[in-house]
Amino acid sequence: MTPPSERGTDPALRGHADRAEQNIDDADVTGLRVSDPATHAAGLPGVGHAMQIALTQMGPVRTGRTLLRINQTHGFDCPGCAWPEARHRGPVEFCENGAKAVAEEATRRRVTPEFFARHSIAELATWDDYALGQQGRLVHPMLLDEGEEHYRPISWGRALDLIAEELRGLDSPDEAVFYTSGRTSNEAAFAYQLLVRGFGTNNLPDCSNMCHESSGAALTDTIGIGKGSVHLSDIAEADLILIAGQNPGTNHPRMLIALEAAKKAGASIVAINPLREAGLLHFDNPQEPAGLVGRGTDLADDYLQIRLGGDQALFQALGALLLQAHAERTARGEPGVLDEEFLATRTEGFEEYAGHLAALDWGEVATATGLERAQIEALADRLIASRATIVCWAMGLTQHKHAVRTLKDIVNVLLLQGNIGRRGAGVCPVRGHSNVQGDRTMGIFERMPGRFHDALDAEFAFTSPRLSGFDTVAAIEAMRDGRAHVFLGLGGNFLRATPDSAVTEDALRNTRLSVQISTKLTRSHVVTGRRALILPTLGRTERDERGTGPQRVSVEDSMSAVHASTGRLEPASRYLRSEVAIVCGLARRLLTDDGGAPLRGAPHVDWDAWAEDYRLIRASIERVVPGFDDYESRLDQPGGFVLPHPPRDTRTFATPTGRALLTVNLLEYPVVPDGALLLQTIRTHDQFNTTIYGPDDRYRGIRGGRRVVLVNPADLAERGMSDGELVDLVGVHPDGRERRAEAFRAVAYDTPRGCAASYFPETNVLVPLDSYADVSRTPTSKSVVIRLEPARTAS
Repeated sequence: MTPPSERGTDPALRGHADRAEQNIDDADVTGLRVSDPATHAAGLPGVGHAMQIALTQMGPVRTGRTLLRINQTHGFDCPGCAWPEARHRGPVEFCENGAKAVAEEATRRRVTPEFFARHSIAELATWDDYALGQQGRLVHPMLLDEGEEHYRPISWGRALDLIAEELRGLDSPDEAVFYTSGRTSNEAAFAYQLLVRGFGTNNLPDCSNMCHESSGAALTDTIGIGKGSVHLSDIAEADLILIAGQNPGTNHPRMLIALEAAKKAGASIVAINPLREAGLLHFDNPQEPAGLVGRGTDLADDYLQIRLGGDQALFQALGALLLQAHAERTARGEPGVLDEEFLATRTEGFEEYAGHLAALDWGEVATATGLERAQIEALADRLIASRATIVCWAMGLTQHKHAVRTLKDIVNVLLLQGNIGRRGAGVCPVRGHSNVQGDRTMGIFERMPGRFHDALDAEFAFTSPRLSGFDTVAAIEAMRDGRAHVFLGLGGNFLRATPDSAVTEDALRNTRLSVQISTKLTRSHVVTGRRALILPTLGRTERDERGTGPQRVSVEDSMSAVHASTGRLEPASRYLRSEVAIVCGLARRLLTDDGGAPLRGAPHVDWDAWAEDYRLIRASIERVVPGFDDYESRLDQPGGFVLPHPPRDTRTFATPTGRALLTVNLLEYPVVPDGALLLQTIRTHDQFNTTIYGPDDRYRGIRGGRRVVLVNPADLAERGMSDGELVDLVGVHPDGRERRAEAFRAVAYDTPRGCAASYFPETNVLVPLDSYADVSRTPTSKSVVIRLEPARTAS
């Protein structure tokens, strides 16, 4: 792809400085085409688009060799979403967006030292996310020195020495931030957290802080473990599946295969989401003849277009209706609708919960949800008829101020009918990145429990720090305030994944050194500390050869299944190193003396041996992390193994009382000022997390650009605005600070009154840093209060 600076574009069209800082390309607005949203997902259009991108990036031979290894038993794990694989796999185990993710990684395009010599940081800062990502794979360690305008090559040895010198020069280990992306393998994550704790801090923010932290907090409090309780096979055995705040057609497309199987087995599916998404309406399975000709499977039996942030009210109302139906039936001498034995023997808090819901205000429920009572009662009737219910959710529930309370009320409803530890039933938080759950299992968390620290200390003969570290929000605050001076990112695109973009950019610029361990060029490489390093790493698709031979890594999916991943492609450059080798190389310099002996107080590890043989890392994991017994041999099994989950496996709960907890949660929902709207940030179908594959969102009928805001037609009319008008999105927050996202096309769209939607990362600038969920501190990216103004650059 030709860089923006080489397209011959008239500089006058680039807009003023404020717009350049937001990566605004006017073609992104003027070239927009809007049509009716799709009602079918996947099918031939999905196959065609995936092949188009794969062939463009990889060529035909490489495409065939690579795609057929995705998610195979002896292949590599898709670097995209964390949806699990079935035990019996077919020749094609990837989705459209998985193919795009692999094509981006296995591309033949290269970002060489010569590229950085041609393009200054100032120039690259004006490129949008798509243009940066399309340049290809990073192939050499690069240094941006203080005051310089261009990155220049640096040797691996000097780069790692520079990081170690900067870290040793800090007044406290807590002045460094160590971020982790969800793509990082179990082995790299375990080595990384040990490096960080050996250095003396728990500053381990990760992408979970911004997505499913709310899920972990709610589930740990109520059932004693912060993970979902279902197997993939449970989906097909459910009577009822509720999908709340999730868009699987774009974010977890392989989930549609499981939903199709459930539907064919007789399950009912109810979608609960503000936007009608094609992937929840109808699935054309491209591996079935009927799907290829557009005659696939209808999915959602009912679709509740709930207002943003109204889910807690909905599940409290469902709980109240279940309690009411139970009381009425038992009073008539009929069987009740609750699982009384389970409630009596496995839970506590029922009386308090029932008493709380007895006073539920249905007027508030209507205001919060925007739903008719009849719609809620119909869903309650489905729950009553169901013998096994699963509730799935994603960011649409976790990124609100009251997210943890919302999820606790979902658990309450499931507990009422005994839908934990039963076949075809349970909680199903669907995680978005391929090993984000595994990273947490490995210790990537600023507040690991004491038992983990104890096991770590015993294994490595040191005392790990116990003081809680920085989560993502705290890390940004610390860098902003001058309390953290070094940032090291193990994968990901921290700058574009985080809230309050302008604040986060200033925070990173305030550091002495920023380090990115990466495969592709992102904006996190062009907004830097006073000095910056790019350390290029192997991708999942690539062969990892060390002194002891080829290496494999392991990952954990959304349903606690751990399996191996082995890359086969020739690395993009001979200068690439694996994440494990990079981490161990830094640890060797930072935590040992010249002879490799641990410094005083450091963990006792042969880092050089770890870098050469990942089996040694797994042997330590086996002794530190519960559930990894016989790690190596169980990885040899096709499909790997499943970690223990006491609520699912034995209906036991590691809570303080040993029982699952029904909780009393005060009802909360967003209330916006007159004239304001509530905005949710969403992905297009042409992106995965912060990676942009193209300018289209074909399921929603948007093509040729990303700067759109979806608004109810009545809300546009009320503001005297029209469909297609150019508007600015202006944040409304008590701190009084103006946050503005400029030049968005207003699109009249089927969304609840008072609710709007627009794409991230462009709208992250509107999410205040200090607006986050209670308990989990997850940024509130699904409930951003804004107002619309005519675009001040419209002329």
